Amino acid sequence: MTDNFGSSAVSKCSGCGIQLQSEQPDKPGFVPEQALNRNPIICQRCFRIKNYNEASSVAVDQDEFLRLLSEIGSKDALVIHIVDIFDFEGSLISGLQRFVGSNPVLLAVNKIDLLPKVTNWNKVRNWVQKQAKENGLKVADVVLCSAKQNHGFDRLLDSVGELREGRDVYVVGATNVGKSTLINRLIRDYSDLEQELTVSRYPGTTLDMVNIPLDDGRFIIDTPGIVYPSRYSEIVSRKDLAAIMPDRPLKPAVYQLNEEQTLFFGGMGRFDFVQGERQSFTCFINNALKIHRTKLERADELYADHAGELLSPPSKEDLEDMPEWTRHEFRIRKGSHMDVFISGLGWIKVNSDAGAVIAVHVPKGIKVLLRPSLI
Repeated sequence: MTDNFGSSAVSKCSGCGIQLQSEQPDKPGFVPEQALNRNPIICQRCFRIKNYNEASSVAVDQDEFLRLLSEIGSKDALVIHIVDIFDFEGSLISGLQRFVGSNPVLLAVNKIDLLPKVTNWNKVRNWVQKQAKENGLKVADVVLCSAKQNHGFDRLLDSVGELREGRDVYVVGATNVGKSTLINRLIRDYSDLEQELTVSRYPGTTLDMVNIPLDDGRFIIDTPGIVYPSRYSEIVSRKDLAAIMPDRPLKPAVYQLNEEQTLFFGGMGRFDFVQGERQSFTCFINNALKIHRTKLERADELYADHAGELLSPPSKEDLEDMPEWTRHEFRIRKGSHMDVFISGLGWIKVNSDAGAVIAVHVPKGIKVLLRPSLI
């Protein structure tokens, strides 16, 4: 078999054992071509951990990730599951409970700096606990944190100290949730990397995990980020990612709508108020994305004529690479307080007690659902 280096021998990382490749920096086993003459050769992720006390993120598809998770249940471990509060349902690993067995799960909820500053954090924490339970996940603790602002990490480390009890620590999460920042903080606080980076791989697993030695002889196990195609962040171009992923606190945009009015979120999505009394809707969308209001009867024509121009991003060129839109209709009961959640794009809060029929149009495959209001 020939590998990416053009030889018949299979080159593997001397740090973690993964097969090396020099073509995809965001995939396991990447090593820059200029590093191929080193002896021994280690992958970029091991190199950064060993030399800079810093982990970098790699990603694998769902099937590969589930194979990695299948080993955790048989280990004595603490599992840290890191999720993105902006994309909570999109970044929560469904079915995690059946893989972790009786091992405790610490849910680290990152990017809380994106929520409005007047947010009631106790209510957010309670909301997270309820939503985790609804998704079948039993958590030992919930910690709200911000990797960007370095908020909540002392609380997170305290919780790790209370729950670890000498166990290995597995860190799991989807792509773009801030997993590497968390790993790096754990490395600084728990690991002495003056020693050589050594990895004892568990039998039967692939070698896409990096085991970072701790001072007590146990390991932090850095797992690759799982790729969920149901998230907007996985289907847009790199240049459009900044338009949908906020980097500062959201400024809620409130719209008073009559029935049969429509909101476009750039060219990324569409929200129709199909039926109901005049009422307000609050959009928690990246403020860099322009919102356009129109009549429902004109919405199809507006999109056909102006997608990729007035309604952008995405650009006309990037539109060609995105799936066709599909329509999701929801009936919201009177007196309920609900969000219409669009994975990776944000959510729309229905403020009225009168009830409503609404519809959302997004590319096929993007997760859209109703949930109890976060805020």
